[in-house]
Amino acid sequence: MLNLLKQARNALALMSPEEVRTRADQPVTIGLVASSERGYERLEDFLAGDGTRESIFRAGSADAPGHVDLVICQDGFEVPPGAYALDPEDPRGTLADIARHREDVALALARRYPVFRRAVVDRAIQAVACENALFAIATALPDVVPNLIELPWALGEWASDTAFLTTNQLRMAFYIAAACGRPVGFAEQKMDLLSIGAGAFGWRALARELAGKIPFGGGLIPKGAIAFAGTYLVGKGLQRFHEGRPALGRRERKEIYRDGLEHGRSVAREALQQRRGDGGLRLGPPAKLV
Repeated sequence: MLNLLKQARNALALMSPEEVRTRADQPVTIGLVASSERGYERLEDFLAGDGTRESIFRAGSADAPGHVDLVICQDGFEVPPGAYALDPEDPRGTLADIARHREDVALALARRYPVFRRAVVDRAIQAVACENALFAIATALPDVVPNLIELPWALGEWASDTAFLTTNQLRMAFYIAAACGRPVGFAEQKMDLLSIGAGAFGWRALARELAGKIPFGGGLIPKGAIAFAGTYLVGKGLQRFHEGRPALGRRERKEIYRDGLEHGRSVAREALQQRRGDGGLRLGPPAKLV
């Protein structure tokens, strides 16, 4: 459990907007493998559209570098180890796999190529919502609270989970803006950050109240679920804003929050089952958003 809390601290150490900008602006190259000219054209048109293609290379071309960051193959082509097959007519599964397994280049891909943005942002929202749900559960467990005093940073910075959950949402806000090609930083995103801060205490106060009124243990799942749902709703709202779509309406917010609660309950139940099974609660490595 102490390791879980240390992992949480390490995740927040990566919250710097400068670090997010650096990761988003890093060079990224894509290598294409196809069986025909038409196959190459379909992949290029899907990935870049009318945008830049200077970092996209065909296999065997004279200007192709000796190493590329990501290899994408025509669907139906034999896929080399570490590469991904992509069908431009049904790309969602492949894009989701790249966002999940290639966190080292996912942010740079999303910033340069809009086709990656939805999958990369969805992945970030899910990852941070899970972190917040598990942290909320961990800080509510009686055998964890004594361990907090073993961490010098805990007393001054994370006396309650509110600070951690809110800060983790700010990290998510920087990441989403970078993925969507928008300016990143405290000044550049002041409206995003103010909206997160304004909502920081409402749904978390509800979580604490709900957890406190249920017999011990029974309130852990609702607390984790609400932490997940609140973070999920914030992420979806930011995603909607940076995609240039109208703000979420009241009904949409309720639906997204309800979906987040259901997913959050599943995350919380699984975490508590693991704890009962092996005596500990595993968070796993923090999402490598940056």
